[in-house]
Amino acid sequence: MKTLVKTFAAAALIAVSTFSMAAGKPEVSNPKKTVVNLSTADLVIDHYVAVMTEGQSAGVEQLFTSDFSQKIHASNDQTNSRSAVISFLKKQKSQHLNCKTSTTIVEQSSDYMLAKVTMQFDGFTKIDLVTLVNDGGNWKVSQSINSYK
Repeated sequence: MKTLVKTFAAAALIAVSTFSMAAGKPEVSNPKKTVVNLSTADLVIDHYVAVMTEGQSAGVEQLFTSDFSQKIHASNDQTNSRSAVISFLKKQKSQHLNCKTSTTIVEQSSDYMLAKVTMQFDGFTKIDLVTLVNDGGNWKVSQSINSYK
């Protein structure tokens, strides 16, 4: 009789643990591939600022067009490709820097926007001229030109 009780107890324990595993949350193969709502130019600008100032990397692949380029005007001018920028942004640690940000829309149409994003950090100011395009219903950044003061 004791053997029968032990067998039923073991079977019940196995069944409970199996059901618990089956009811758990499904595993996400790559949690960094978060889909971000980029249906309006304003949402894209907000996400761009969050990526640049806070190190957010979620949805960074979908933020830029396939032919995106970044130009940096500094003591040594530099041009970066889409893949180089995405790789750099993914390596950044999420952080909350002391940064005051302002955005000015320079030009806007139904499929195009040019925005000036001023990011004032402690000790320097970064100004990005950001070109956005409506790419099949989703807005994306097609170019950014950065300068520092």
